[in-house]
Amino acid sequence: MKPYTYYVVVSEMPNTNARPKHSRRTRRRRRGDPARDELVSSSLQSAQQCLLNQDYGTAFVHYLLVLNLAPEFKDFAQESFRFTLFKWAEELDSLGRIQELFDCYEQALEILPADEVILNSMGEHLFRMGFRDEAAGYFHKALKLRPEFPEARENFYRVANWLVERWHFLMLNDHGRNQKYQQAIQKAVQSGCSTVLDIGTGTGILGMCAKQAGAAEVYACELSKTMYELACEVVTANGMDGDIKILHKKSLEMEVPTDIPHRVSLVVTETVDAGLFGEGIIESLIHAWHHLLLPPKSNENTFGEQSATGRVIPAGATVFAMAVECPEIRRHHRLCVTEVGGLSMAACGEIHSPVSCSSEPEESMEPYTTERLSRLPGGYTALTEPFTALTIDFNNVQELEGLSSREVQRIQLPVTQGGELDALAVWFQLHLDEESSLSTGPQEDTCWEQAIYPVHSTKCFVLKPGDELIVEVSCRDAYLRLSGVAVLRGGRHIHLDNSSSWQPSENPVPNPNPEAELCSALACLQTNQKQSIDSCLLECSEMALLNNTDYHQSFRSALDKLISRLKVRQHGGVGTAGFPPASGLLYVLDVSEGFSLLSVLAASQGGVKAFSSVEKSKQQDVLKKLAHSNGISEQLLEFWLNRVEDEQGMLQRPSGEKLWSAIILDCVETCGLIRQKLMEKASLARCLLEEGGHIFPERIVVHGMLVESDTLLRESAVQGLEPTLGFNIAPFINQFTVPVHVFLDFSTLECRHLSEAAELFVLNLMDANSNYTNREVKVKVTSAGRITAVPFWYQIYLDQEISVSSLGRNSHWKQAAVVLPEPLQVQAGDWVCLNVKLHKSTISVIAHLENTSVSME
Repeated sequence: MKPYTYYVVVSEMPNTNARPKHSRRTRRRRRGDPARDELVSSSLQSAQQCLLNQDYGTAFVHYLLVLNLAPEFKDFAQESFRFTLFKWAEELDSLGRIQELFDCYEQALEILPADEVILNSMGEHLFRMGFRDEAAGYFHKALKLRPEFPEARENFYRVANWLVERWHFLMLNDHGRNQKYQQAIQKAVQSGCSTVLDIGTGTGILGMCAKQAGAAEVYACELSKTMYELACEVVTANGMDGDIKILHKKSLEMEVPTDIPHRVSLVVTETVDAGLFGEGIIESLIHAWHHLLLPPKSNENTFGEQSATGRVIPAGATVFAMAVECPEIRRHHRLCVTEVGGLSMAACGEIHSPVSCSSEPEESMEPYTTERLSRLPGGYTALTEPFTALTIDFNNVQELEGLSSREVQRIQLPVTQGGELDALAVWFQLHLDEESSLSTGPQEDTCWEQAIYPVHSTKCFVLKPGDELIVEVSCRDAYLRLSGVAVLRGGRHIHLDNSSSWQPSENPVPNPNPEAELCSALACLQTNQKQSIDSCLLECSEMALLNNTDYHQSFRSALDKLISRLKVRQHGGVGTAGFPPASGLLYVLDVSEGFSLLSVLAASQGGVKAFSSVEKSKQQDVLKKLAHSNGISEQLLEFWLNRVEDEQGMLQRPSGEKLWSAIILDCVETCGLIRQKLMEKASLARCLLEEGGHIFPERIVVHGMLVESDTLLRESAVQGLEPTLGFNIAPFINQFTVPVHVFLDFSTLECRHLSEAAELFVLNLMDANSNYTNREVKVKVTSAGRITAVPFWYQIYLDQEISVSSLGRNSHWKQAAVVLPEPLQVQAGDWVCLNVKLHKSTISVIAHLENTSVSME
């Protein structure tokens, strides 16, 4: 998880002059050790003095001494000790002294092992640094100590999304998939596969299927600590803890006889992602065949008798693909506009997402992303018929080992439908055995999405019926890689990597000057080379933001209004054209997360010096080029993070006593949640504004709707009272159910609307007095049904008149939804009371039917 861009300290320093209420009794009990009492007293005074001097490291050492020597001071000093620990940890974090930071937390927890606030803070540091399993343990301990501790609960929900991904619930709710796996395992065991290894066991369901089918020995391995512990609980609850040995280990590290006593006759696994090979199934199966599995069926022993053999479920797979046109994919992966907020983008060079299936793979590039094609807003158009891209036999070790060295395969595909080439969509059929298979195709309702290989090497290339698309398929680094490389049109090849510089005409005319043609071709080559070197990568959400023209035009209009008003005020009510003198510059600070053009939009107003939060050097170069090409002086754009040595330097004044004319806060995460600590940041920002200055946005209105959605239920928890394949799994994995679903597309969510949209909550960033912590909203039901969730989105007001919506067709934001713990049955005309609370970035909703029948029209 990316660390917060800055911290805002909202807690006040505890009263260091306070004295314990029962100090006389304490002294009376300890008269027998005056030296100790003197040391405790002097250390406590030293700790308090160090706090006043902001010498947190020394204060922490003194508090450790006091609390170790005099545990009776714990209640009195607990608040000050926490404050000291947190401030010292911030310093250590900013200095990169991470081991010392964790040492301090461990020392603190030795003294106060049941302090839920310290446990939660320790978890936050671990989570930010990528130790998700460990973080979950600390959040869980804090919640056990105080179940209603909101910070720990929110953190646990956040980490639960990482540790137990939502597809686990979908998979366990997919009865067809579960039954097919169970039947395939049962057939294999009954045919003689008596020893089984489940690789990547997850909840342990496949291993339990093997044991239930009669396997004599069952082993399982799981790399995730959380899922390993969950599988152990599930296996124990189902009475198989003595029958299934589960290892917290990667299968590649397993050996015979260290981990399992001998080779097994059956490996079962479902370590496949949307791109089939992305979870490392090829590497794990090669290792299994060499070290953990009995030889395949074709091998015979030296006496000519058939030896014991091994096999794998699934037995293999067939991969399918097709070319598609899809505006939603396009806007997330390449620049689709020539102008953003009045700024020409011509000089910015090549900008695209980090998802690229090039023939020469780079570490910084992912070969594919994933989407559920059936739920993409605006849909998609198939430009070719589906074709077979690859077949693989998991029971043939030679084929597995030769996969990465396979020659690149070129496939010519007839174009059946005209349209813009945006991506190659990929899915597969998983062959469990000779008779049974599972499909992950776009028409199927499964837990898998499809793999998307975006095309961003060419701009707006339109395929025509009669064209032939040439696709390359390879597995160079054990990833399945597909890329469209050329189009065959009228007997001529058009290479997609430079089609923008060479578009052959329908009736080509010979060039009378071949030398000039050669020079032109070389110039194009040099241009393409330069662009590839200077290309800038943006995250998919940042690309969508860059393509969001409504968002940028709204900001431009709001900034123009504010700056014009401030210029009039600055010049005594008389507006002046052009740039004011240097001393009259207005200062705008953009603290948006990631890539943002808003600083350049502000600087383009004239008389404004803008400060950008963009950190990456290539992205800064893009903004500099953009400013230069649009006539903005380089002195009017500054990247202030280049000058800030620690994270607490943010939101400082621009120079001397000068205050900010405008501060742009990034308020909504791409996933659909309010940014963490938004209101604390807004509170600090208000103190740094000049008179008449403005925070953008000034307020956020949260809208929501009552819906019935079985899809959200299936993605939230294992449904139903019946055990999954007869196994008791739901109570254990449902501990990781989170009440708020993120990254939703409400426009394509399968649901029934049971009400009109309603205003749920308002956050005012400019006026703290108008804010509240909870609100009751009454919503009239328009259709009978079961309320299962409340999707919500935002109307973001930049000022009183100009706003942008997170629900719009071109929005770069997704939506979120609160899923109710129990569905609420309603009839048309009922009134539902929603108690809405916002705690930090988490919105919670409690729904109940109104008892009275009085109309609230």
